[in-house]
Amino acid sequence: MKMLSEISNTNQYLLKGKIILYPTDTVWGIGCDATNLKAVSKIFQLKNRAESKSLIVLVSSIHMLKKYVSLPGKALSILKSTQKPTTIIYQNPKGFAKNTIASNNTIAIRIVQDEFCRKLIKRFGKPIVSTSSNISEEPTPKSFSEISKPILDGVDYVVNLHQNKVNIKSSTILKIDGNTIQVIRA
Repeated sequence: MKMLSEISNTNQYLLKGKIILYPTDTVWGIGCDATNLKAVSKIFQLKNRAESKSLIVLVSSIHMLKKYVSLPGKALSILKSTQKPTTIIYQNPKGFAKNTIASNNTIAIRIVQDEFCRKLIKRFGKPIVSTSSNISEEPTPKSFSEISKPILDGVDYVVNLHQNKVNIKSSTILKIDGNTIQVIRA
């Protein structure tokens, strides 16, 4: 019941172009509507991060992913077989805010495995940004209690779930170009 009310509350903030702090299948993330230019800009300002640095975007399913990128066969087979959260860098995305797309016209997208995130994104109906909950160049918090006051004060809504969970793993990041798979982060 609590998860459903948090999904509903969080969705209202996303619909209004607000910034959320939320648990993901890896670390706590700062997020917003990945198609909203102003909302994405607010995240860059909050993190004190240059807009030239790319962000990871989360989707709820392969079906949603296909609306925004061409899905190479290699990527599809990896997505169907992986157990670990895996982010893949795709070429020529469409439908995203331009400040979510890297200068080389690529975007990093992960099909989220966390139940709360998946249900939230499905309800919202669009991808959401997921960037670590730290100021740029500071260490990534491994738990909610390590998130700094400027981040907590700078978001519009903090999801009230999984705040005792400790998570030290980041996603694997892969770049697929034709038949070549490059591991960016293992």
